[in-house]
Amino acid sequence: MTNNTADALEYLSRMVVDGTDREAWLAARARGITATDVAKITDRSSMLVVATKKLMGSPFAGNKYTRHGVDREPVIAQWVLDTFGIESSSALFHASDEKRHLATPDGVSVVDGVLVCSEIKTTKNDWDVIPPDYLRQVQWQQYVLGAERTLFAWEPHDDFVPRYPEPKFVWIERDDAEIERLVNIANHLIVEIIRRTS
Repeated sequence: MTNNTADALEYLSRMVVDGTDREAWLAARARGITATDVAKITDRSSMLVVATKKLMGSPFAGNKYTRHGVDREPVIAQWVLDTFGIESSSALFHASDEKRHLATPDGVSVVDGVLVCSEIKTTKNDWDVIPPDYLRQVQWQQYVLGAERTLFAWEPHDDFVPRYPEPKFVWIERDDAEIERLVNIANHLIVEIIRRTS
């Protein structure tokens, strides 16, 4: 193991839960700010909505699209592993400097001494440009894990039948300026939650 690889594996010491116990995973996520939370925030109004959902919980229990995603994710994750060497993950991690900053990437591995993540989506849309909320999600995950880049893989479908023989993909590089902006947003969200509970 090279020193670079050893340094890249530091993220393992910051695992909160491994994700095998969904109830424990959900409980741990509720205690911090996740990539999903940050991805939804575009202004103060949306931040207040996210704060309310963090405190009250969300009634959304899934639909046919989320069920399709759950069914297809292991298949796409195997393709990601076979093609790019990134192992799937269900673990929740916290950032090195703030334990309330949390993320669960769909995959994470050290490849050629560099920590990389993967994010997997199924969609009825055949994107030419990755939606901004997903870009925010990816940058947050890179910040929390300390990753340098993310393989974003998506599988367009027609009535839940994959449109192509293989998923589409793009590499998303780490953007430290965007990460700084997202960290600032997350910290404001934490302040708002504390204000409401104090």
